[in-house]
Amino acid sequence: MTQPIAKKKSNLGDLLMKLGPLMVLALLYVIFAFTRPGRFISMANQMNILKQTAVNCLIGSGMLLALITAGIDLSVGYNAILATCTIGVLMQNFGITSAWILIPAAILVSTFAGFMNGTLLTRLDLPHPFVSTLGMKNVLWGLALLITSSKTIGFTNKGIDDVLWIGRSTFDVNIFGVKLLEGFPASFILVLLVYLAFHVFLNHTALGRQIYCVGGNPEAARMSGIRSKNVLTVVYTISGLMCGIAGVVLAGRLNTANTASAATYDTDAIAACIIGGASFRGGKGTIWGTMLGALLISTIRNGLNLFSAGNDIQYIVIGSVIILAVTIDVTRGKVEARARKLATL
Repeated sequence: MTQPIAKKKSNLGDLLMKLGPLMVLALLYVIFAFTRPGRFISMANQMNILKQTAVNCLIGSGMLLALITAGIDLSVGYNAILATCTIGVLMQNFGITSAWILIPAAILVSTFAGFMNGTLLTRLDLPHPFVSTLGMKNVLWGLALLITSSKTIGFTNKGIDDVLWIGRSTFDVNIFGVKLLEGFPASFILVLLVYLAFHVFLNHTALGRQIYCVGGNPEAARMSGIRSKNVLTVVYTISGLMCGIAGVVLAGRLNTANTASAATYDTDAIAACIIGGASFRGGKGTIWGTMLGALLISTIRNGLNLFSAGNDIQYIVIGSVIILAVTIDVTRGKVEARARKLATL
């Protein structure tokens, strides 16, 4: 009798954990729609939320891989900013305006930084990626300051509109002559394509399954002959790649290369993944859950902006959300451990 009851409780707990973020997001929409009628629910504002979410989704996709392996990448914010600064410096100092050069260069720089994160972690046998990625965060920040001479580089009327297109452009969605969406951001279309690729990668490829195995059961991964060091190097390289793509989108959104704009990208990415079901213990997390977490964070920020809340209040609220998300993660682990214990009785 004990086993069916334990299994039923476990299934109910899993269902609540999965639906929790969606229920919170729905509740936020109800609250903001009633308190700011005509402004929050407007088409323009909803498209603005998607624009705000795009960068966090892209960075969060790489962060998710790190968390699945029971790691973390604290360098993602400044890695994305370095990509943006690379575009600015190549344009301003070398007169390069071709998208075929600027975009690959920005992505390559960030991808190499991610590769270095993975290499430092695995080849130096560091105890935790917290060490390597925290160090790399400061290195990338310093590099961004160095190459820009600590100055903001503007992109207005510089002849690189084709580079900034993905971060700026919008589309109208019409079906049978009926306009369903107006101003849908191209950057979020990119997110949908990237997330579809990540879904296939994580669920239907050998490497994707190895990533879950390395994080969920390192000993089983070793016994199965999985080369964990190589898997981790690939994971942090992909994280760097996604930062590079996010940096290109960010260049179009901000219209500048500014080293001071990376303040919240790393924490927002971590929060999006944890809210979406990832765990610091590794072995868990879905790409669509990360998107839901990113949407929730953007909705909170957007709603607070409509209330004219300052950055101080926004930092307090988002910080509290992160603490709550980690608390939920810890509680979820305890519930699962208790369920497993009951199932063996």
